[in-house]
Amino acid sequence: MRINLLALSLVLLFSCCKVKEAPLGKQTATTTDFNELSETFLSNIKNGTDTKSIQEKLANTSLEELENALTTDAQRYAFWVNIYNAYIQVILQEHPEYYDDRRDFFSREQIDIAGETVSFAKIEHGIIRKSQWELGLGYFRKWFPDKFERKLRVKKRDYRIHFALNCGAKDCPPVAIYTPKRIDGQLNKGSEMYLKRTSDYNSETKVASVTSLFSWFRGDFGGKSGAKKILEEYDVIPDTKGVDLKYKNYNWTLDLNNFIDL
Repeated sequence: MRINLLALSLVLLFSCCKVKEAPLGKQTATTTDFNELSETFLSNIKNGTDTKSIQEKLANTSLEELENALTTDAQRYAFWVNIYNAYIQVILQEHPEYYDDRRDFFSREQIDIAGETVSFAKIEHGIIRKSQWELGLGYFRKWFPDKFERKLRVKKRDYRIHFALNCGAKDCPPVAIYTPKRIDGQLNKGSEMYLKRTSDYNSETKVASVTSLFSWFRGDFGGKSGAKKILEEYDVIPDTKGVDLKYKNYNWTLDLNNFIDL
């Protein structure tokens, strides 16, 4: 009888201990707001504050943690545009000579994030443009994107990101800090400002001189007809009838610290 009572007591004690362990584990677990982290990343760059701890956090997080944190396209777009723009500033401020060979610069794997080392091209074309082939003009997707890309890419392409990504050049859009709640309005405002700044329309010849982005990523914009509709939407041209497009040369002069509030 004493043996049975002792055994019962041990079972109850063990059960109590197991019940108490679960809440303790939950209390010590932490969840990172990666959108907020990306916003702080850019804010620190803008204010001249050190960003090494943020870069370490991004490098040491797991693919699963990042995927679970970015569940909507609004979150994905805001995070990845901020990350792209932040690392352009960080890397080129330290190594402006990298811009001498831009093809190598954008394709080089040099950004540590979620256990991988990725390139600017992978972030832009693989994640933000949903696995588009870099040389496909926006008409051809990659055949076999890897797991990192598949897990983290957006669900739907949005042409407005071309007026938000800052590649470090003078003709690039300025750097804004994007948030998931406001990103739709921010992208609209940023697109309007960029297109009005970079476009010229001759009402007599009906020729609109526009950024080369419309040519390089024509499929993203819906071709020439889509580009003209976009220009009409943002009041760059009065209508699309009879309008011809002329693509301007892109000014690749290095121009950092070009921030704007949207």
